[in-house]
Amino acid sequence: MRHVVVIGAGPAGLAAARAARMRGARVTLLDSSDRLGGQYWRHLPDARPAENEGALHHEWSAFQRLRAGLLEDGDCRILMNAHVWSLESRHDAAGIVNVVLGPPDGVGRERIALTPDAVVLATGAHDRMLPFPGWDLPGVVTGGAAQAFAKGERLAIGRRVVVAGAGPFLLPVASSLARTNAKVVGVFEANRLRRVAAGWLPRPWQLLRTPAKIAELAGYVGGQVRFGIPYRTGRAVVSAHGIDRVEAVTVAVVDPEWRPIAGTEKRIAVDAVCISHGFTPRLELAVAAGCRLISAPSGERFVEVDSDQHTSVRGVYAAGELTGIGGADLALVEGGIAGAAAAGGGMSASERRTASRKRAVYAGFAQRIDAAHSIRPGWTSWLDDDTIICRCESVRFGALREARAATGSRSLRSLKLTTRAGLGMCQGRVCGRTVEQLLSTDDTAVTDRRPIAMPIRLGELATNAGSARSHDPNECLPQGSGREEP
Repeated sequence: MRHVVVIGAGPAGLAAARAARMRGARVTLLDSSDRLGGQYWRHLPDARPAENEGALHHEWSAFQRLRAGLLEDGDCRILMNAHVWSLESRHDAAGIVNVVLGPPDGVGRERIALTPDAVVLATGAHDRMLPFPGWDLPGVVTGGAAQAFAKGERLAIGRRVVVAGAGPFLLPVASSLARTNAKVVGVFEANRLRRVAAGWLPRPWQLLRTPAKIAELAGYVGGQVRFGIPYRTGRAVVSAHGIDRVEAVTVAVVDPEWRPIAGTEKRIAVDAVCISHGFTPRLELAVAAGCRLISAPSGERFVEVDSDQHTSVRGVYAAGELTGIGGADLALVEGGIAGAAAAGGGMSASERRTASRKRAVYAGFAQRIDAAHSIRPGWTSWLDDDTIICRCESVRFGALREARAATGSRSLRSLKLTTRAGLGMCQGRVCGRTVEQLLSTDDTAVTDRRPIAMPIRLGELATNAGSARSHDPNECLPQGSGREEP
């Protein structure tokens, strides 16, 4: 029986695990959280359940079916609080998956090493936030963080909030905040209406193939109307103001390239700001495995896959946001294809036709999002020399420019070592893509190259170094690891 390890328990990972099990593979599903569902299906704590949790999520019934099927399956071992800290390449297998089990800040965690026949990477993505003066003030957060608090804790990040950036994700963030009784004073999309319309409106009949997406979007628009939330295009938050925390933001009209237009600035009093400029895939494990990357027109990088979601590395598959930012529907389809292929069973001709058709439809929807809402280069004109770029190391824009001018270097590695940009605790996850674009480096280095993919204590690495326990998925779980209960 083939052994498939799936890394990530969001839509793509759950679909991959289920598809692999349906084709007879033994599955180990790993996720760093303590609950299944990933960032998309984020639950309320058991101590504070919702009366109708399905009302808080899209595709909730799909999640319930996937979760129930996996939890009831004795040949699917689910390890929660399982943190993959490295993925080693092997010539004779998919690789060695090194895992530490336990809470992120726990002590005495156990290390295990998995050597599966195939690996499915479904690690998802995180918010991208472009810097601006004052973005490091407390109260300025990503849209994903605000939604996590709203959906996972029923907490609003502030009483008077601005939501800004680019993309349709701004709408569910505003809706989630409004449902927690926050006053959303405005949603500001940086792209102008003409560009948004040019991205969405061509070949409108194709949108009829995604009725669920249209209904979802209509629901968010209805929420804007119901809660009285203004929606403005061609406007961006270009600075935040405050002393101990954010107290106000300056919103300006921007041109089609996102350059602020002088004289259009407006100051708005707030106690919180939610910013989202799209998403960046979590590529560190894919890069560690040696997977080939491709660049999208937006400048973002993704994992290259074939029709089976197989990467350039034998035995390694990728699904979901790693291969392109396309949302949960696309992730579910890609996960199903990847899981079936990883199990070695493949799909029947009819199953493949159906899956390929759905993948093409949802990928087309994702392409519309990119065409309408992608980042434009004029955002750099928001910056001044005192604007912090790397929050972990407090590296300012002026220091980046001076280092490049002084050294004449266009090497990302050299400039990172000179300025320490991207070398802090987050290892460039927040600022990495921004640093790359601001420095316009001409080498092939990427900030996603992290041989150790997550923070891990030296003591944990030193204890029994080189002898992490090889884990059999059929064993009982080691004490301290987690498995979500039905």
